[in-house]
Amino acid sequence: QVQLVESGGGLVQTGGSLRLSCVASGIIFSINSMGWYRQAPGKQRELVAAIYTGSTTYADSVKGRFSISKDSKDAGKKTVTLQMDSLKPEDTATYYCKVEVTNWLARRIDDYWGQGTQVTVSS
Repeated sequence: QVQLVESGGGLVQTGGSLRLSCVASGIIFSINSMGWYRQAPGKQRELVAAIYTGSTTYADSVKGRFSISKDSKDAGKKTVTLQMDSLKPEDTATYYCKVEVTNWLARRIDDYWGQGTQVTVSS
């Protein structure tokens, strides 16, 4: 089991910046990847950015503006952070943290999702 706690988000003007953080605790040694997804009203949930061991991936729409990072400085926890700069109104959405974990006992991959945090960019 992995528990996720998200923070950050809020209201910002076009061109502004926000930082989202997601702290994972529990069986963190089996985490394969950590990432952020977003879902705007009436649209499907989409990948924003993800970080793996030694690599990252970004949606084309956020490349050069968003940056994802992770750290394990706190014992028993892993944190993934999404730095969002040069925000645009089209970035407005609910952002969700997702962690992919190998469930060795059940021999499968499990996904855990955060509760979501709202990001609103005003024009």
